[in-house]
Amino acid sequence: MSRHVAIVTDSTAYLPARTMERHGITAVPLTVVLGDRALEEGTEISTRALAQALQKRRPVTTSRPAPAVFEETYRKVAESGATGIVSLHLSAELSGTYDAAVVAARQAPVPVRVVDTGMIAMALGFCALAAAEAAESGGTVDEAVAAAEKRAAGTSAYFYVDTLDYLRRGGRIGAAQALLGSALAVKPLLQLTDGRIEPLEKVRTASKAIARLEEIAADRAGSAQVDVAVHHLAAPDRASALADRLRTRVSGLADLHVSEVGAVIGAHTGPGLLGVVVSPR
Repeated sequence: MSRHVAIVTDSTAYLPARTMERHGITAVPLTVVLGDRALEEGTEISTRALAQALQKRRPVTTSRPAPAVFEETYRKVAESGATGIVSLHLSAELSGTYDAAVVAARQAPVPVRVVDTGMIAMALGFCALAAAEAAESGGTVDEAVAAAEKRAAGTSAYFYVDTLDYLRRGGRIGAAQALLGSALAVKPLLQLTDGRIEPLEKVRTASKAIARLEEIAADRAGSAQVDVAVHHLAAPDRASALADRLRTRVSGLADLHVSEVGAVIGAHTGPGLLGVVVSPR
């Protein structure tokens, strides 16, 4: 393999396996703790098993990768020929993954730039793709980081959840706690702001909330050339229908990804999640 700048991310980017292979992106798995079992996201726990556990109200928590896991990843990437590594991760406001990567980067055999993208899910995935494309064009570590940061700055992520209970239990909602008092009477829409999950709007029914989610995403896209991702957990029909409507409404649509979130994000949102990521190119 030729000497190059390599891209590392984490499993919450939810990039398709073929896309990661094509661009040479490596993902470090986060861990889901189900009862007394620690399971790696993406290989050892399915989203179906997670959804069933949540519905049965079994205890589910998540954990960042240990620095040693990052150290081993950086070593293997360097051995493959990389002369520099850009390591892009989900928001440090939501996980200690970034901190673990920073610790490991100090021991890496090649220079590693660790970036808190402030993103999650395909909002992070689009940043990793931007960095990979920059590196493939012969870009330096700094140029790959700049491409990822530019993509992050323009990317928006919006979420519908059936209930805030899972986010509350996981301590991930921040200012969205203001919605808890009326959570049973409304369906909340949330957004990613400064790396945190914050309240956006309160809508009275699920159907109206999903329609509003579609409207917000389409308005955010405008007429620019954008990539869009639709995420869900245990709601494939809802996600497919929403994606079909966005294909019609978003005039500048470049790529549209539809995927179920993995266990880490799912553990904090619960079944019924719908998310839309809008990322201008």
